[in-house]
Amino acid sequence: MKRYLLILVSALALTACADLSSSNGSYSSTPTWEDAATNKLTPQNHEAADKLIEQAKLRLESGRPLIVATLVNINALEESSPLGRMIAEQVSGQFSRHGFEMIEMKFRNNVYVKQNVGELMLTREIRQLAQNHNAQAVVVGTYTESSQLVFVNLKVIRPSDNIVIAAHDYVIPMDKVVRSLLGRR
Repeated sequence: MKRYLLILVSALALTACADLSSSNGSYSSTPTWEDAATNKLTPQNHEAADKLIEQAKLRLESGRPLIVATLVNINALEESSPLGRMIAEQVSGQFSRHGFEMIEMKFRNNVYVKQNVGELMLTREIRQLAQNHNAQAVVVGTYTESSQLVFVNLKVIRPSDNIVIAAHDYVIPMDKVVRSLLGRR
């Protein structure tokens, strides 16, 4: 009887401690395809791009390309992360799906790409880079971390005069997926 009671108590304790998969990417075990399909990070990045497109579409010319720069850490503008690079890729993809011509910076010969950082964009470099590639606008962004959230800011900048023609801010929860993309385990 004691043995059965011990097994029952152990099973209940394990069940109580189990961290089941959730839709925000906080997985206790290997995520499933269903978990990946319900992760909200990619749709949130696509929605952010849609908001930029909605604001900027009347101010952008068809047939002239745009550049998307890697998002950088606002507290260290020379630093990025896999999260910053992934957001830039997803934003660029969404602009492309809406019919905008996007310049893929990783395939350009004369762009400075710092190892482990990506195509970083500082204000003084925007005009020259856009001019070299005939880009009408540059999408730039920053992020900053708190203990539980990541704050993201995206802007579409006209490089000829550095005027912001669209902007969108959003917040990402600091779940396990985001933590790993920021290099925090």
